[in-house]
Amino acid sequence: MANNILTMTNHNFELECKRIHDSLGDLSQLIPSLTCRTLLEKQKLKETFKAIYGEELTSYLQRYEDLFCPSMNCSALSWWMLDPHDRDAAVVRESLQQDETDFKALVEIFVCRKSSHVLLITQAYQRMFRRQLDQDIIHLDPPHPFQKILVALAASHKAHQVDVNHHISKSDARRLYETGEGGLGAADEAVVLEILSKRSIPQLKQTFLSYKHIYGHDYTKSINRGNYGQFDKALMVVVKCICNPAHYYAKKLYTSIKGETKVFARALVSRAEVDMDEIRRVFKEKYDKELADVICEGLPSGDYRDFLVALATRSCCI
Repeated sequence: MANNILTMTNHNFELECKRIHDSLGDLSQLIPSLTCRTLLEKQKLKETFKAIYGEELTSYLQRYEDLFCPSMNCSALSWWMLDPHDRDAAVVRESLQQDETDFKALVEIFVCRKSSHVLLITQAYQRMFRRQLDQDIIHLDPPHPFQKILVALAASHKAHQVDVNHHISKSDARRLYETGEGGLGAADEAVVLEILSKRSIPQLKQTFLSYKHIYGHDYTKSINRGNYGQFDKALMVVVKCICNPAHYYAKKLYTSIKGETKVFARALVSRAEVDMDEIRRVFKEKYDKELADVICEGLPSGDYRDFLVALATRSCCI
């Protein structure tokens, strides 16, 4: 990444900022350039744009989207240029402020981000909104089963173990079985929440792998065998997201492309720098279609669609 940014001089950044500034209304020529930028290059672009024009690049792109993509009700371009932790903090705040809290968006952030990134998110949340993230989650009203799980997941990022411990994973798997399908059948909330809160996300993933190895089926099937109440539905989302994020996001992209453009774009931007190569492979395997082709089929032609296609075909190795 360091070598990539060295290939662009200050003059190059100034030229690109000028192209962006002068192209408001037609970003088609800049889309390939914007989507292939590394985190460091995007940061340098933003700094250069602010120095030249006295305006945040993200605000400028937001204005472009408001003017030329109003029907999309989305901010994918400006989201893409945000620092990842600032972007996630904004998503968290928006999710909490909706009439019906978007718990899935919150779970995705707590499950699919490294603990160091979650710490930066909480710091960004406090800086941007002058609020404490954990307190906002605890005081959600009305209460919801997802709320308990989010509190536990927030605690899991404070877990001290660095390496995955296979003995602990087997012990936790047996405990989940004995208090779940091996006992009354339904997941024991207290046990589940204790394990979620005390184990890191990698450790939890190993626990669910151990469960399958010991009992011959995924833990999700155990959840399905219970009464399947609201807590079980929430737990199902968490387990799927932990165990196989590429499959989780492939399905999310496929189901949201028609009618939930904002959800689709947010998922695409969120994973473009993480595991888009794997998501594309799984998507093709599950639906026998290329992700880019589905975007072209589901959205009207234009800069916005071209931008999403460019993100969907982006290599995570950039």
